[in-house]
Amino acid sequence: MHCRGGCVFESSLEAQNLEGEGNIFVKGDLTVKEGVEIGDGGFGVFHERAALHVEGRMTARTVDVDNEVIVGKDLEAESIEVGGRLETRGNTKAKSIDVGGSFSTIGQVDAETIDVGGAVTVESTVKVGKIDVGGSAKVGGGRADEVDVGGSFESKDSLEFSSIDVGGSVRLAGKSVGGDIDVGGVCKIDGDLQFGKIDVGGIVEISGSGRGNSLEVGGKVWAGGALQLSGSLEVGGRVDVGGDLGAYDVEVGGSIKAKSVTATTKIEIGGSIMSDEGVNASVVEIGRRGEVVGPLHADEVIIGERARVEDVYAKTIIMEERASARNLYGETIRVEERCQISGEVQYTRDLRAEGDVEFAKQPQKVDKLPT
Repeated sequence: MHCRGGCVFESSLEAQNLEGEGNIFVKGDLTVKEGVEIGDGGFGVFHERAALHVEGRMTARTVDVDNEVIVGKDLEAESIEVGGRLETRGNTKAKSIDVGGSFSTIGQVDAETIDVGGAVTVESTVKVGKIDVGGSAKVGGGRADEVDVGGSFESKDSLEFSSIDVGGSVRLAGKSVGGDIDVGGVCKIDGDLQFGKIDVGGIVEISGSGRGNSLEVGGKVWAGGALQLSGSLEVGGRVDVGGDLGAYDVEVGGSIKAKSVTATTKIEIGGSIMSDEGVNASVVEIGRRGEVVGPLHADEVIIGERARVEDVYAKTIIMEERASARNLYGETIRVEERCQISGEVQYTRDLRAEGDVEFAKQPQKVDKLPT
């Protein structure tokens, strides 16, 4: 069947093929066994941009429309290619959806690939192999294996994913589970998140708890609950965790605030650590003018120049110039000049103190250190 400009079908339509130019309206269902192909029609002032409007549901093997497709109910096809805008008010099912402008629907979407140049809005859930969008994408939750968006991506409910790569911002909700997240700007999670690796240039916010492999953030990290990593935590600025913080190793340029801070190997902090239940690691290194509030437990603790700590329990303790501590308990302790210890010092093997060190109490060599 071939339509030439301004065709209106007052009822449902069935055809082997549907071809045409200009605007085609179907005031019922449209069923095409093979393909739908509609191009622009007319010339000059009579030019009509290609558009297909179906009030009911639509099925076809292939759909190729130069400008616009609007379907009032469900849309099902193997491949859908629209140059401008695709809008459906029911469910959409296809192997591939390729739209030059925007794609929006209030129903569910089941597709292998969605490739859109502008924006995607799916009010309901998705089941998609890959989402590739140049601008922004919003979905209602579901599953999307690969998400690649140039601007912003948002899921209003729990999402399962393999990878998310977004240039601007990401926002997920519910209890999302997935793989790696790579975001240029901001990543916000309204709920809990289980992930592989997160790499964010700016800010990560998790209102619930986070569990994953590694986290690398240029700015700051905030979590309302616990944050547990099997790999590294590397943050340029601040880390604020409402629960326990744990990782294989920790490197933070600014500050850490958490219920407790635990690392399998090393904790390196440039600013301060505030903890209720203390810090535990193999090695803890506090940078120049850093500060630790809460007990420190480690094999080796290095307290940088002018840094301040409270109670330290370690095999080896090194205090650099003008550092201060409350109590020191270690096997081997080295204190550089002008350090201050306001409490007690106990050691089992060796104590070396340079000139002008202030001890509130005489250091004691003991057989066993307090726990």
